[in-house]
Parts: sequence; structure tokens; C-alpha cells
Amino acid sequence: MYAVIKTGGKQYRVAANDILTIEKLEAAPGGTVEFKDVLMLAGAGEPKVGAPHVAGARVTAEVIEQGRGPKLIHFHKRRRKNSRRKIGHRQDLTTVRILEVLAAGQSPSKQATGVGIIPLSQRGRRFETLAAPEGGKADDLSLIDGVGPKMLQKLNGAGVYHFWQLAALTNREAAALEKKVDFDNRLVREEWVAQAKELLAGKPPRAKTDRARAEQAD
Repeated sequence: MYAVIKTGGKQYRVAANDILTIEKLEAAPGGTVEFKDVLMLAGAGEPKVGAPHVAGARVTAEVIEQGRGPKLIHFHKRRRKNSRRKIGHRQDLTTVRILEVLAAGQSPSKQATGVGIIPLSQRGRRFETLAAPEGGKADDLSLIDGVGPKMLQKLNGAGVYHFWQLAALTNREAAALEKKVDFDNRLVREEWVAQAKELLAGKPPRAKTDRARAEQAD
């Protein structure tokens, strides 16, 4: 099911697990927000179009991060008047992940996972091992499908504590890490690097997604 919502003076088509960057909302990363200005619901039976809003419908989302857009420059010059004006602007933005699209009478069933709340300073870095977790707190690497308690212990023992470290691995570095710490080729076979990149991008963990699909199939 998907919906068309209105926020920040703009309209967006959204569905569960979509990542959306919108005008700033007053909410802390990791928290949840609700969009009640739902203009249309579709994907389950007959589409419902609001007048202007669909009564009782709402969309829940998890706040991934607060940030700012690219710098925009406005330059104005008046010819032969010795007059010029230059103004820069960066729009405040909020990135959210859609949790659920709810029709009237439905209650939320999904909670914020906290996944994807990764500081921008951790993105785009080159791989390096660490003596200890940055900030004194390691990421929950067990969210990567295939990383259980034993593999988590091996990763930490090799100086890997964060998603950005795995996401930064090149093929050569991944092979070297596999050789240094015997992961039984699971690092490559189970695509830990790709999964880490997905988690950094704010996508839900593969293990939870696969489990939810299996439950729906049953």
C-alpha cells in the first residue's frame, strides 16, 4: 500500500521502507513522526482520494538524521549601477524512513529500529581497524544477516566495530581481512560489505526483511 502525503508545502508518494528527504521536522534522530496530511491511499482495494485529506489515514516514519542541503548562491547585479548582492543559503532538511501507511482505524505495529542513524562524518571514509569503538560505543553489527555472536566476536577482535568500516572495504582489503580472521568466506558469500552499505543508507536489515516476507507468505 502507498500514499500521497503533504509536508513542507510539497507532495510525496511514499510506501513502507522508502527513504525520504524533506523540509526540516522538529524531531530527534531515532524518533518517530506521523504525517496526517494524507491526500490519497492506494494499493489495497479501491484508491481513496481525500477532499483534501483521507479521513483517519496517516503515515508513520522514523527520523534517520537532521542535515542541510547543498549551498545555493543567489547573485544579483545591476548594470552600470555599481550594485551587486550575493546571498548563500543551505536548506535545513530531515531524512526519514517510512515505517507504515495506515488507513483509518489501523494502529501502528512497527517501531523505530534506530538503524541508519549514522553520523555523516562516518560516511565515505577509508577502511582502517580500530583499537576501540569510536565514541565508546560500537554499532550493532549483528543486524548484518550472517553475523552471530561468534562472528561478532571475531569482527571486534579484528578491530572492526562499525558499519562504515565494513562498507569501506575494497575487494583486496576484504580478502586480507578474511585471511587474517577465518570467517569461512562468509564475509564475501553473505555480502557483509553490501549489507553494511545498505544499513548506512538507512535501509532495514536484510534478516528482518526476509523474516517479514516469510511470515507474510505463511
